[in-house]
Amino acid sequence: MQMSKIHTLLSLLQGCNSMERFKKIHTQILINGYQENPSLSHKLITFCAISVAGSLTYASLLFNQMKNPQTSAYNSMIRGYSQGFFPLNAIFIYNRMVKEGHSRVNSFTFSFLLKACEKAKEEKKCREAHGSIIRNGYMSSVMVCTNLVRAYSGNGSMETARRVFDEMAVRDLVAWNAMISCYSQAGLHDEALKIYDWMRILDVGLDEFTVVGLLSSCAHVGGLDIGVWMHRFADKNGFSHNVFVGNALIDMYAKCGVLDGACLVFDKMERRDVFTWNSMIMGLGVHGRGDQAIRFFRRMLMAGIRPNSITFLGLLCGCSHQGLIEEGVEYFRMMSSEFDLKPGVKHYGCMVDLFGRAGKLEDALGIIENSNSSDDPVLWRTLLSACKIHGNVEMGEVAMRNLVRIEGGNAGDCVLLSRIYAELGDGQGVSRMRKMIKYKGIKTTPGWSWIEVDGNIRKFIVGDKSHCDSKEIYLKLKEMIHQAALIGYKEEKSLMSLLESTEEWSESSGTSDHYHSEKLAIAFGLARTPKGTRLRIVKNLRVCRDCHSLTKFVSKAFDREIVVRDRVRFHHFKDGSCSCKDYW
Repeated sequence: MQMSKIHTLLSLLQGCNSMERFKKIHTQILINGYQENPSLSHKLITFCAISVAGSLTYASLLFNQMKNPQTSAYNSMIRGYSQGFFPLNAIFIYNRMVKEGHSRVNSFTFSFLLKACEKAKEEKKCREAHGSIIRNGYMSSVMVCTNLVRAYSGNGSMETARRVFDEMAVRDLVAWNAMISCYSQAGLHDEALKIYDWMRILDVGLDEFTVVGLLSSCAHVGGLDIGVWMHRFADKNGFSHNVFVGNALIDMYAKCGVLDGACLVFDKMERRDVFTWNSMIMGLGVHGRGDQAIRFFRRMLMAGIRPNSITFLGLLCGCSHQGLIEEGVEYFRMMSSEFDLKPGVKHYGCMVDLFGRAGKLEDALGIIENSNSSDDPVLWRTLLSACKIHGNVEMGEVAMRNLVRIEGGNAGDCVLLSRIYAELGDGQGVSRMRKMIKYKGIKTTPGWSWIEVDGNIRKFIVGDKSHCDSKEIYLKLKEMIHQAALIGYKEEKSLMSLLESTEEWSESSGTSDHYHSEKLAIAFGLARTPKGTRLRIVKNLRVCRDCHSLTKFVSKAFDREIVVRDRVRFHHFKDGSCSCKDYW
């Protein structure tokens, strides 16, 4: 009779889907005195700690009432906290488990603990757990080692994560996917694609998660050829119907400058979520197609999809790049008035950029002063950039004073103000900016450019001579500059040109020994691709004026379409002109 009641209660717990129902079952367990039954106590803890309908607070009460919790109970609590908002509690539970010594840790214990270490950013505990894993003989567990890789990566220790991965005796597809994801999240997209090359050699195979991870890396480095191959693979294996794969494809095509490809994927998707629409709106926005972004937004509302802050960021970005002031103001107000969304610093930045580009610098200043982010250097830097466009030295100095005030200034800010001074012939102003960079030890950010040729990604830095084919590249570069000069290109060697390339700036920047990274990437592309092939460059920084000018002439001299994605926007060069209309 007792066993029959216990089985009944276990069945009821198995089908439980709410805390209200759970409490009724728990009451019956207490009334009948079955709370010490191991099977029932395990089910109670598991439901409360892990189920979506459960409660970790209630689970904690149950757990603390247990006399000698077994491994399963500890694991449920560690798992629940590792997935929730308080991952440190998972570590505390593990410490208690080890200290009391009633239960033996197993592979699941370590896996859940490592997820908590990843989420709580506890590298020290991660390394301690690593030692325990070795001592307990779990380094042969693919599951444990995969979570160890993720934990180290999540704590910024990519070298250690890779070492663990390399030393794994057996790797399943989940482990390979984890390594790709870790590299991608760390911004090491070229390394993620190298993992894919290794997978291909070993014939590991791919699934939807592999495709999504690799498409993300392709999007960041402009790896269109690999991305197209992934698209074909997804179509062939039926992955294209997966909304996450579809979203990744849209993002990849948009960030590689192929909006037609993004639209084609969008139109074929059977199911779309807010990320699908956001990818299209953001893609159109950074290409300067604000009017098309607005049309997609209206379609999104008609489809019953509620926009979020990313949606409006894409809209405002498009309005800014296309000069749609009235529309930008309308959508900025709509965020809070109709959708109860609080603008963030990036939204305010778009509005500063919108007014700044249009020459409405006082309005741009007003946006900063009335925002809740007036101490964010991004806003003042955006205003300073607008001052450079319009040559307004007074407002530029206001922006610089505020950057100095909040200690948010960098070498780039000094360069922007230097250019304004240089255009006005103010040598003393330029000298002050040079001294500020030199004496305050302001650091510059290294500049690099990626280009994909024949499915291989090549990375260049300023003055790069590390490549085995550097001689060929520099010969092509000289030819490129010569041909561009024949049709009107003039290298800008003035002081403001030398200073303009903020992050690649050095005393000899702009000289023949220190060519900027996109010039080298374009030269390599011209040397290694057939005539008529479109070149796609991804640059981590803003394109300088001299490089922008040269690329326009190169597109005409060599009859090439050149697409450059810089830190701010896309530039489509063709027949000697750029889609930004020299306004970036």
